Amino acid sequence: MSATNRFYAARLAGTAVFDPIGDPVGKVRDVVVVPRARAARAVGLVVEVPGKRRVFLPITRVTAISGGQVISSGVLNVRRFEKRNVEQLVIGDLLDRVVTFVDGTGEATVEDVGLDLDRYGEWEISKLHVRRRRTGSSLSKLVGGRGETLTVSPHAVTGLFGTQAEQSAALLLASYEDLKPADLGEIFQEIDAKRRVELAGELSDDRLADVLEELPEDTRVEVVTNLEASRAADVLEVMDPDDAADLVQELPENVAQRLLGLMEPEEAEDVRRLLAYDEYTAGGMMTTEPLIVSPETPVAHCLAMISREELSPALASTIHVCRSPLETPTGRMLGIIHFQHLLRERPDRPVGEIVDSDRHVIAPSAMLSEVTREMATYNLVSIPVCDEEGRLLGSVTVDDVLDHVLPEDWREQDEPVTTTGQIDLSEIARAMSSRPRKG
Repeated sequence: MSATNRFYAARLAGTAVFDPIGDPVGKVRDVVVVPRARAARAVGLVVEVPGKRRVFLPITRVTAISGGQVISSGVLNVRRFEKRNVEQLVIGDLLDRVVTFVDGTGEATVEDVGLDLDRYGEWEISKLHVRRRRTGSSLSKLVGGRGETLTVSPHAVTGLFGTQAEQSAALLLASYEDLKPADLGEIFQEIDAKRRVELAGELSDDRLADVLEELPEDTRVEVVTNLEASRAADVLEVMDPDDAADLVQELPENVAQRLLGLMEPEEAEDVRRLLAYDEYTAGGMMTTEPLIVSPETPVAHCLAMISREELSPALASTIHVCRSPLETPTGRMLGIIHFQHLLRERPDRPVGEIVDSDRHVIAPSAMLSEVTREMATYNLVSIPVCDEEGRLLGSVTVDDVLDHVLPEDWREQDEPVTTTGQIDLSEIARAMSSRPRKG
């Protein structure tokens, strides 16, 4: 992932940031962190681009920190960076802060902050480079100097994130950190509208996007319409295109068009493409970002792709092998490979040699009943969506299907939806064949 497992914020300041093809895009000016109960994790970098404009680079788009440079993936969002209440700037807020040693040996001033890459792929504050503050005694003034410097764990001091009241507020928010999005979604539904908006304002874009997918339609529309427009657009950008399209479809027309206009053009284009299809068709349900590789790609690279934590199991189950271009709509799709097949092959073998050309595909106009029948018949967890020329447009996964076949108010039910046995998609397909189209 990254060429180094630790960096110090003050030393990183001024480091050049490059895009994937090696062009410089700006310089690092700060590191944005969010306090948690046990530590604080980095959520992004503040990057100064030409014109002295400071923008936000999500840490998830940083692919390497090494050799005096930062490599990013994708295009920088050029909207000016604005710090949220829960966020702290390492250089702007934490450096020069006076902290107190928990062992009672005095105070120190923070001079640098080290962040380590943990096993979950997150950057967390792990080290503090501090300088002890001199006492007021005559002897200390005589031997003086600037005080002893040492490196300590953040747990060895208090006061790093402000006053006790400020820390309590940060820890309160941190108490939600380990909750799954579905559980946090339940909390959203239990609190009043004002608190919902406040909590949404404190969550990161990625976290809020996950929670919105777990909320009933009226609740998530309420949350999004109460966000600042620029923030709402940022959240839509980090959502999967199919989920973003579902949400945009629920918003008032004027709000939807404004948010689409504020999104990055490429992200907005994916959403608009999905909005062109009926909600209960393969085109309306598909994600436009399945895993796609060229036939020359080695097996090892594909295994690395499917191991990414942010991928759902259904989406990670299948690799699509296509001719260039490798973004939807692609060149002609040659076939698919399931992850279990990849595990049985040599890591250096090109996937073009093992691709399963006997694949099942579906047209974007196929209705939900046809999609469910096809997936049930062949026991599929995902199915490619291709146009008449055989180009891959996207992929429908089993979770997309379930979202559309369950009752619309299933998230609001007091008891979970249960079945007497295993879910039978073929029965769902038969039931759905007579289901009226929405709208």
